[in-house]
Amino acid sequence: MLASPATGPVQGVWFGPDGTRLYARTASGRVFQTDDFDTWIPAEPPVPEAPALQPATAIRLPESAARVFSTASDPGRIYASGQQLQRSGDGGRTWENLTAYKARSIIGAGQNAVAIAPSNPEQVVVANNYGVWRSLDGGLTWAGLNQFLPNLAVHRILSTPDGTTGARIQLEGGAVLELPPGGSAWTPVAAAGADNEDALRAQVAGVIRPMVTAVGQSGNVVYAGTAEGWLMVSYDGGRTFPRSWQGSGRVERIVVDADPLESDVALAAFGGEGAHVARTTNGGRSWDPLDGNLPNAPVHALAAEFAAGAVYAATDKGVYYAHTDLRNPSPVPPVWESLGGDQLPLVPARDVRLDPAGVRLYVALEGYGLYVTVAPHRLHDLRIVNAADYTTRPAAPGSMVSVVGGRVNAAASGALEYPVLLASDSESQIQVPFEEAPGMVPLALQTTGGRVVLRLAVQPVSPAILVGRDGVPALVDADTGMALDARNTARSGGRVQIMSTGLGRVLPDWPTGMPARQESPPVVTAAVHAYLNGSPIEVVRATLAPGYIGFYLVEVRLPAFTNVGASELHITADGRESNHVQIVIEP
Repeated sequence: MLASPATGPVQGVWFGPDGTRLYARTASGRVFQTDDFDTWIPAEPPVPEAPALQPATAIRLPESAARVFSTASDPGRIYASGQQLQRSGDGGRTWENLTAYKARSIIGAGQNAVAIAPSNPEQVVVANNYGVWRSLDGGLTWAGLNQFLPNLAVHRILSTPDGTTGARIQLEGGAVLELPPGGSAWTPVAAAGADNEDALRAQVAGVIRPMVTAVGQSGNVVYAGTAEGWLMVSYDGGRTFPRSWQGSGRVERIVVDADPLESDVALAAFGGEGAHVARTTNGGRSWDPLDGNLPNAPVHALAAEFAAGAVYAATDKGVYYAHTDLRNPSPVPPVWESLGGDQLPLVPARDVRLDPAGVRLYVALEGYGLYVTVAPHRLHDLRIVNAADYTTRPAAPGSMVSVVGGRVNAAASGALEYPVLLASDSESQIQVPFEEAPGMVPLALQTTGGRVVLRLAVQPVSPAILVGRDGVPALVDADTGMALDARNTARSGGRVQIMSTGLGRVLPDWPTGMPARQESPPVVTAAVHAYLNGSPIEVVRATLAPGYIGFYLVEVRLPAFTNVGASELHITADGRESNHVQIVIEP
């Protein structure tokens, strides 16, 4: 019910001397600036001091414990901030509530600071527990300035998108938020059961007396770490812990090799002064340090892809990456590389996590929020993912796949050529031929580093809705031709075009590698259905996407009467389900 998306608490807000620049101080103490009242950057020195608000007296308070003040730019009025922001022009005899909507604040409660533009007393900016808010008409209407303000106090990354569910994070203080698939704003979700380690941690805590701070499991092998730095290992599912080893400082995180045949391999992160990353390759009999050139700073989290030899560390000095053999002992310490600088702000990192495909790296930065990039280790280890949603879902004849990690010059399976449509040093897109048969296909790739053979799972159909790098699904208003998002919403009863891939063969047959014709494009032979919040909706047509290679267009009609706001949309082809995305609908 807020006027715009919110962010974390902001403690201060003020205008520069000429009123064209706005400054905001977040709860973490960092100061950001904006000149266009949209995008924010770290404040450039020298940063002007926030002008002091002048305490004022009022004939009466509009709410108990409200703070009353005046400003130099609006001397004829006094303001009162509390749960609401209110204004008086008669010394507090009467008050005008600037933020109330049905007795609630439209910008959220807890007003921390107010700024009035030097040249325009009707331009009011408020900093509160939900971010920064601006009114250009003296409080009649409000808009948030939070969309691009890096101010989300992420404590832990609970999950990353897997094609059906979105990213889920836990904030400092315990609240849990989720960014739905295709969504543009975080939404609160129930905290109970949000962390899939909760149950294991509770079970282990009933067996081990010291405070359990980290757990990890692979099959019946359970690893546990304590606040005193002890690492303990169980081989019976966590009933007994016969083996222990003590490191230095609190055990912050344990990561276990997901391969059931490699359950003796694990990594541990420490927050003390000694070794900060330790590895075992023998089920906890011994642990060896992997610090190498890693800065002497607490490590809060680790993420690893053991088969690829990739490990990431979230430290008080930023995020670091190393490429080393994680499954075998080595006397040579790994070389760690900082992922800060131009790529990330150089601030403490609280968590780090790879997506299920091992393609994208998610990082939680203190006081900034959640960041995502293509995992650097993919440049050493190519992986094929679905071009629509970057998951490892199978491909289908005619569909698009992406080879992440390098430039592909040519691709083939036996005598069947796979057209390379786009290629860069970090990623290449290829089309699966319509003639390809289902099964596990050995795909030979000619890369700049030589010939590489990867196995590609192919099914008759494997639907997936195209999602952009920003997480927004490729949905188009069929009547206007405009892309749909949180600002340009769909309408009840309207037609929506869904860009997708993986719908398989078409009639008439269409040549691989050729854009679909604009008029009467080939029709999908599979039975395509669409669902809004789990209920079926009308599919108008399902064809190849005109002018595109490897993509399909599914046009649907929304119900004339439906719940407004964010809804969940997905499609199926011959009963196989696509990823779920978010669509915003208005009456």
